[in-house]
Amino acid sequence: MTGARKLLGAGLATLVALGLLVALGVWQLERLAWKNDLVARISARTEAPPVAAPAEADWPALDFDAWGYRRVNLTGTFAHQNEVRVYVALGDARGPLSGPGYFVLTPLVRADGSAVIVNRGFVPEPLGDPARRPETLVAGPVTVTGLLRVPEDRNLFTPADDPAKRLFFARDPKAIAAGLRLTRVAPFTVDADATPNPGGLPQGGETRLTFPNRHLEYALTWFGLAAALAAVFAVYAVRALREGKQTR
Repeated sequence: MTGARKLLGAGLATLVALGLLVALGVWQLERLAWKNDLVARISARTEAPPVAAPAEADWPALDFDAWGYRRVNLTGTFAHQNEVRVYVALGDARGPLSGPGYFVLTPLVRADGSAVIVNRGFVPEPLGDPARRPETLVAGPVTVTGLLRVPEDRNLFTPADDPAKRLFFARDPKAIAAGLRLTRVAPFTVDADATPNPGGLPQGGETRLTFPNRHLEYALTWFGLAAALAAVFAVYAVRALREGKQTR
């Protein structure tokens, strides 16, 4: 009787563990379907014709899920006096330049006075100071086409920004506006496309569209663990039943 109770207890524990492992595997498959749909939607947005960037009146209710990575265009004048840098180690560059450097972010002031921070592109670290690349400080009205980006997340390892040096470590328009004491700044940024700039800088079109997608691998891992657990319990159960018969 004691052996039967042990086997029953082990069976119940195994059943609970199997249920948990299978549930985790199913959850990863659901995440896989979600990720595939997300990638498909974003790919479609990046290839669609550009639309006008959201107006200031639309900012409070802006649906970032619907607007993220959408191609937009906007016209205004760059406020180069408020240019900031976001440090980046650019790898797999689409343009000829890569390595340590900065994304150059500059407010584009529209005719109504509202501003959208534009990521104009990449410059190598030695050219971070705009005084070393005066040809990049385009004057007068310009039209920019690019991808609308939601604010970049920070984590525990993100260094603190240094507004006094115009150096930031996340493409966060709210933090940049606060650091520069700017108002009427859009809650999103726009990554400029690869349209050449004077002197070839900044190097636009460097938006990363890679999304980690290991959900199938994780699902197979959970299902594999479930199968292994079931096999171990089967061996244990057969052995326990044999030993029970021998003790009678």
